[in-house]
Amino acid sequence: MKLRCIIVDDSSMQRMAVAKLVNNHPHLALVAEYSNAIEAKNGLKNHEVDLIFLDVEMPIISGFDLLEALENPPQVILITGKPDYALKAFDYDVTDYLHKPITLARFEASVKRAVTKYEQLNRTEEDEEHIFVKSNLKKRKVILNDIKWIEALGDYIKLVTDEANIVILSTMKSFEKQLPADKFLRIHKSYIVNLEKIEKFNSKNVEVGGRQIPLSRNKKTELAEALANV
Repeated sequence: MKLRCIIVDDSSMQRMAVAKLVNNHPHLALVAEYSNAIEAKNGLKNHEVDLIFLDVEMPIISGFDLLEALENPPQVILITGKPDYALKAFDYDVTDYLHKPITLARFEASVKRAVTKYEQLNRTEEDEEHIFVKSNLKKRKVILNDIKWIEALGDYIKLVTDEANIVILSTMKSFEKQLPADKFLRIHKSYIVNLEKIEKFNSKNVEVGGRQIPLSRNKKTELAEALANV
C-alpha cells in the first residue's frame, strides 16, 4: 500500500529534498510537485491524492490559505522554517508538522502517522463499526474502537483517540445513544469509556492509556459486570 503524494513548495531546492525522501519511502508514491498554491489547487482537481507535503511560507497564497480553500483536503503534513506555526497548524487538523531542516527520522515518524491514519479511515465497514461526527464544520468518520474515552466540555464533548482529540457540539446523553452499550459505559457524569481500553480500575478511578479517569461510586458494580462480559 502506497499513499499518493504531492509536494507544494515555492523553493525548488526544498521540493527536491522532500521528493528524495518521498521516493525513497516504501509507503509513498509521488504524483506531482507544485511551486505555488494555485497550481496545487488546480492539480488536485486532476489527481487522486492521499497526502500533501505543504510548505507554510509561500508568496501570495500561504499553505494555510490553500487549506482553507480546499473543501475536502486529504491528509496534510505541513513543512515550515518557523516553529511559531505549530499551534496554528493543528487548528487545521493536519496529520503532522515538520520543521526545516527535515531529518530522516522525523520524516519517517510523520509518514508512519499518515499511514496509520489512512488505514484507520479506510477500514471496511464490515470489520469496523463507525459513526460520522461534525467537527470544525466538517464531517469526520470515527472508528468506534479507536475511541478511548469521551469527555464532557460544557456544551461540547471531546472524543479522545490515539490520533487526535475531536471536539463536537453534543451532550453526553445524546452521544451516548449512538454508542453500543456492550462496548461503552458512562462511568461518571463527565466521562464515557471504551470498556476494551480499560487497563485497570479501583474504587475511585479507571485507567485508560495511562490516564486516570474518575469513577462514580455508584458505577463501580456496573463497571465490574460490564467488564466481565467484554
